[in-house]
Amino acid sequence: MPENAPEAVIVSALRTPIGTAFKGTLRDTTAFDLAHHVVSRAASGLDPELIDDVILAEGLYGGGVVARHAALTAGLTDVPGLAQNRHCAAGQAAVQSAAASIRAGMDDLIIAGGVNSASTSPKSSFRVDGEWTDWFPPTHPDRPDAPNRDMSITVGWNAAVEAGVSREEMDAWALRSHRNAVRAIDEGRFDAEIVPIETPHGTFAVDEHPRRDTTLEKLAALKPLHPEIEGFGITAGNACGANDGAAALVVAGDRFARQHGLPALATVRSWASVGIDPRITGLAPVKAIPKALARAGMKPADVDVFEINEAFAAMCVATVGRLGLDPDRVNVNGSGCSLGHPVAATGARMIVTLVHELRRRGGGVGVAAMCAGGGMGSATVIEVPAP
Repeated sequence: MPENAPEAVIVSALRTPIGTAFKGTLRDTTAFDLAHHVVSRAASGLDPELIDDVILAEGLYGGGVVARHAALTAGLTDVPGLAQNRHCAAGQAAVQSAAASIRAGMDDLIIAGGVNSASTSPKSSFRVDGEWTDWFPPTHPDRPDAPNRDMSITVGWNAAVEAGVSREEMDAWALRSHRNAVRAIDEGRFDAEIVPIETPHGTFAVDEHPRRDTTLEKLAALKPLHPEIEGFGITAGNACGANDGAAALVVAGDRFARQHGLPALATVRSWASVGIDPRITGLAPVKAIPKALARAGMKPADVDVFEINEAFAAMCVATVGRLGLDPDRVNVNGSGCSLGHPVAATGARMIVTLVHELRRRGGGVGVAAMCAGGGMGSATVIEVPAP
């Protein structure tokens, strides 16, 4: 970082509860509604003239810029908007972009995050041999060993095979995820980060995806997603769900925050994004975490809490094993298998949760990391000061 460059600090971190797509409480709440909710809440109490930009990750909403839409509905007429996309890591990319602009001295105060509504996202179509068919934007060129429309293979199964992760280990990790998420809900660990939202189905205030009744026996009884592949261990139970939700953080320069009386809840120390062969997308955090930590002058032993997105339990087990991480410091409040994975929002949600968990512990260092479709990965290092 250039000498005398400002530090990027997080002065506010919030999110909606996470809904189960298509049948959950947010099923009729659009991405625009979700974005309005978190952006307007993030901007509450701030002088609109101080806000330089709104950066929101989004995915599959048919174009446009949800961030600018949210800025306008939140009354921030003079604030522009930026759409960010790095697939699953897009929410992190939004926060990283905000931190980069602030550390470069280009901006002082940015609202950054992500929004995802799998329930209401419009479907696309394209023509093949004269016939129209459903279309999902591919993350990478299609290959027999890395199909570009099946993350259960490129993120889950191939990572499991590469790292020697068994079906039993995947199921055990998924069960642990649900238990951690339920405990966090019951202990009120998410209360400080969640901003309830009014929906057509009532007030929504608690994550609804975790299953209290999950057992190893129930998980073991689920059929593999690809029974035609010998030994295939990926099931709906040890994979993330399809989900709706949004998250937003207010990122500011440290001197600017002090000048305007804004609390520095955490400092964004470093970040890194990486590429990897799409065949083993699920192993991308194994590259991203050490790279981000090295940029902060740290190593895994310096980290108090890791958030590693459970797109599939297999890639978390593999990452923990390959980096030699202490599982008790990973996903202490659940992750994708339990809380769910609202794709464009998850990266920001993870950072929000890290901020509040580290504050609950009295400070420390946290790392949010994830893989992203197409053989990508990203990690962000934050530090929360002791009170």
